[in-house]
Amino acid sequence: MSDMYNLRIIAADRVFYEGPCLSLIVPAFDGEKEVLAHHESMVIAVTDGEMRYKTEDGTWHIGYVGRGFVQIANNRVLLLTESAEKPEEIDVRRAEEAKERALEQLRQKQSIQEYYHSSASLARAMARLKTSRQTAGKIRI
Repeated sequence: MSDMYNLRIIAADRVFYEGPCLSLIVPAFDGEKEVLAHHESMVIAVTDGEMRYKTEDGTWHIGYVGRGFVQIANNRVLLLTESAEKPEEIDVRRAEEAKERALEQLRQKQSIQEYYHSSASLARAMARLKTSRQTAGKIRI
């Protein structure tokens, strides 16, 4: 049996990646989830954060993903997400500004709904900043 499967990462505005994959690691609400070849069929909810996938040449690629889901079926994996960005595509200044705005909003007296909205904004900004700090779009492990 082959250790590879077909991976498609589709963001709202583009196809981020399509091709063979050895491993996909995505941020889920209850921790990171890894998908390997011949994984059981399922759907996984994805939250904002850093995702990694390993291509057939053994190279790990890193990116930021927004909320979405992963569908696994018949040794094919589809990741549908609001947004997907490579580290070099992230506007660090904009992410820093979003982080500061969210922190300022959290300091204000807010309704519970506004609080959760501000917390989510802060989480997105922090995830983008973490991903952007990777020295390159690829790492070798």
